Formats: sequence, structure tokens, C-alpha cells
Amino acid sequence: MAVKMIEAVLFDWGGVLIDDPAPGLMDYCAKALGVPEEDYTRVHNQYAEEFQKGLIEEAVFWQRVCDGLHLPLPRQASLWGEAFRAVYAPREAVFALAGRLREAGYKTSLLSNTEKPAMEFFLGLGYNVFDALTFSCAEGAAKPEPEIYEMAARKLAAAPSRCVLIDDRLDFVARARSAGMNAIMYRNLEQVTQELATLGVRA
Repeated sequence: MAVKMIEAVLFDWGGVLIDDPAPGLMDYCAKALGVPEEDYTRVHNQYAEEFQKGLIEEAVFWQRVCDGLHLPLPRQASLWGEAFRAVYAPREAVFALAGRLREAGYKTSLLSNTEKPAMEFFLGLGYNVFDALTFSCAEGAAKPEPEIYEMAARKLAAAPSRCVLIDDRLDFVARARSAGMNAIMYRNLEQVTQELATLGVRA
């Protein structure tokens, strides 16, 4: 079966465009609160999905986490924003790939499960290599829910079959394919570039 022409390339943020921030975030927040990382992570994970979907604000998130850990609220106005800034490690070569693809005529997008403080940090960085941005916290849906892939494709005015997602999580890749998208599991930039080429995408 002939491969349909790809019109749009969607990039995950954490683990693709930047180093996976999760380990650093857990470590930073645990230290800021003065608790073992495993204790922080356990309670964090109880409320992380609601935080990522924008269903609760950061203040509510910390209230619940600190209640669960029997701690006072953090002193910082935005501990999550502070932590994200501290661990942010962009992969400039992947951002450059997005820029080249856009210059070559492909639509480009970021599709990320992330929290409002991190989204605001991203917006403040002023990247100009994307035609659209889809953040879970702004949409009320998160990968691997089918609707977020559909939302991301609609923002690009592209059929899912003409989109390719680059993500570092196998379950997110699999669900993108179930939603009708092409998808590439990110391992390294060279491998992604080669797999894009097999789809007829070159920058």
C-alpha cells in the first residue's frame, strides 16, 4: 500500500525536544520539600494526571501533595515552574530539525503532556519553529487519549494519516497509530531522520 504524503510532523517535548525532565523534577521537588524522592514521587503520581490535564491549578496540586506528605505548602510561588527551569535541557539539534522541516514546507507542531507552569515557561522561550502547539493542560486531554491526537491534527488542518508523531514513549506511539497517525519512536536524532526519510520526509 502506498504511503500517503506526509504534510505535518509533530514533536513530543520531554524526551524528544528536551532531555526527559521527569527524573530531575522528582529530585528537585523532593529536595525542596525535604522528603525522600520515593515518598514525593508516590504522592505526586496520585495527582499528576489532573495537573497535566489542567483540571487542577498548581496551588491545588501542591495542597494535595503536601497534605499527603503532612508538610506545609512550598514557599515558592511556583515550585513546579522553578523546578522545570532548573532541569530544562533542550536538544538543540532536534529543535533545528523542526526548523528545517518547517522551512522545507512541512507543518510542524509540539504535542506534549505538560503542566501549566511548564507550558508558560515554554511560551516565554519564544521558539518560532512550530505552526501549532498542543499542550495537555490547555486541552483537558492527554496522551494516550485519542482525542488529543485528533486535536493536534486539526490545529494543523491535516488529516491524521498525513501526520507523523515523534515520541519517546511506546504507548504514546502505539496510540497515535491507532488514531490513524504515522508515528516514530524516538531513540536518537539519526534514527528519527532515517525513519522520516522512509516516509518521504526530508529536511
